[in-house]
Amino acid sequence: MITKIALGKNGPLVSKLGLGCMRMSSIWGGETNDENESIATIQSALDNGINFLNTGDFYGSGHNELLVGKAVKGRRDDAFISVKFGAVFDGGRLLGLDLRPMSIRNFINYSLVRLGIDTIDLYQPCRLDNSVPMEDVIGTVADLIREGKVKYLGVSEITADQLRKANSIHPVTALEIGYSLADRQIESDLLPVAKELGIGVVAFANTAEGLLTGAMKAPLPANSYLNHFSRFQGENLIKNLEKVEILKQMAKEKGYTPAQLAIAWVNLQDSDIMPLVSMSRRSRLPENLQAMEITFSPDELNMLNTAFAPGAILGSTYLQR
Repeated sequence: MITKIALGKNGPLVSKLGLGCMRMSSIWGGETNDENESIATIQSALDNGINFLNTGDFYGSGHNELLVGKAVKGRRDDAFISVKFGAVFDGGRLLGLDLRPMSIRNFINYSLVRLGIDTIDLYQPCRLDNSVPMEDVIGTVADLIREGKVKYLGVSEITADQLRKANSIHPVTALEIGYSLADRQIESDLLPVAKELGIGVVAFANTAEGLLTGAMKAPLPANSYLNHFSRFQGENLIKNLEKVEILKQMAKEKGYTPAQLAIAWVNLQDSDIMPLVSMSRRSRLPENLQAMEITFSPDELNMLNTAFAPGAILGSTYLQR
């Protein structure tokens, strides 16, 4: 069974490992995974003590919330449900953000119906773009908390200054942000602010969109969406994959996969950091649970932190804005 931690200074007890449900649905117009397998994966995660489930109302245009709702039916108390809102899609195309208070009030009622629950545990704008004053966005979620539709406020993919401001409007329980050996830019400002304010960190993209799995080869298939980002293009990708060889060699010596070591590294950065791992098949559950037990010697940590020092991975990705 997985360890439980407090989500932030005054937050609820949640599993140290979170389950990201996004890939169970079609986001960018791709195929949808087998629903029965996805539901069984969520339920197996719950059986193993992973209670933090992460979804978004725009994942598959509500499909993901419907899936989560089916999986938690009859066992609501076993699950802590985190929902992102604000992104507007047309099929597989992102149109932008809608963070108007009226829209947020509309979004949450649809989410509650799809999930089949009365209260969302953690509710968060997926991003902030200054199109609506932050006071209105955060203030609306604060109103929903007072009304009993939400328990805790979360934020996602924001800057250190935005985090301070959001927390001054209403206490923020959790920050969801991309973090991995390959993406360490948040260490300089965002992580220290979260620590100072007592905000839990939910870290996604632990394998840097597949870069750290050890399975990626250059060049990528022509139809891969990753080709949009300079990290995965030409010489950048070749040089980045050379860095990954260090991780692959260490994984081989320790008897694990590179992906497991990538998750383990994130897990060990702080007791307040939760790796959020995407799965859509039950078969992946044992390896991800095992990753949470992995430790590193001081020499191993030094090797990883040197090879993957901030800035060592070349090129940008959507995580760097």
